[in-house]
Amino acid sequence: MIELWFDPEPNSQLQLIWILDYLRSEPSIASSLRLRRVDFDLRGADPTELRHRDVRELDIEEGDFEIASLAWEAYRAPTPKLCSGLLDRPLGKLSFLKPAMEDLLAELPSPTTGLGATEARLLELIASGHNRTDALFRPGALKTRVFDPWELGALLEGLAFGPTPAIAGLDGKLATLDPDNGRGRNAAFRRSRLSLTEFGRAVLEGREDFRRRNPIRRWWGGTLLTNERLWRWDAQRRSLVAP
Repeated sequence: MIELWFDPEPNSQLQLIWILDYLRSEPSIASSLRLRRVDFDLRGADPTELRHRDVRELDIEEGDFEIASLAWEAYRAPTPKLCSGLLDRPLGKLSFLKPAMEDLLAELPSPTTGLGATEARLLELIASGHNRTDALFRPGALKTRVFDPWELGALLEGLAFGPTPAIAGLDGKLATLDPDNGRGRNAAFRRSRLSLTEFGRAVLEGREDFRRRNPIRRWWGGTLLTNERLWRWDAQRRSLVAP
């Protein structure tokens, strides 16, 4: 028997549907799989306490493999339409996938501010006085679930180094340092003292759209986001806004 332990975190759920989609074509392995529905942060759990946790074990049936394949195909599609459609259908034993997918969709630019959920949260914290990257990069500080702490630097650079920055005070050397120069980049982040520009405050207040003044070229699953082809997510209406 092979047990699959995956928590509700979005990247964990993406890994789960990828694995199930892949193993669906291997009947000898698929028949031996069991899903452990972990309802807590598995990476942050104390290993010595795991044996005492009540983690439900579920059989994985053909319908579950089918849902996983549909979801993986949706995430790899050239638009987020299929992923949005998953929010309106039952997902059976893969129930953690729905909130995970909504978190992923929330990282698409907002129709008002042009920011994804994590970018908006970064501006909110900086506006409230958190001007050191150490505080922003601390696990759990942002209360968003998609980006790991090591990925936040790229988001900050996007907010600080565009034609019309929303953030001031990010060390300018980051724009020229080799991406593989971890020590130099870490030192530059630590030297930074962040604040919002006037434009950044206007974006945070919904008076400006960050993406109307700054370029974007970013992959969201199989969707390439550009200024000319910018899918957005309206969190209040839980709906996509097409380019």
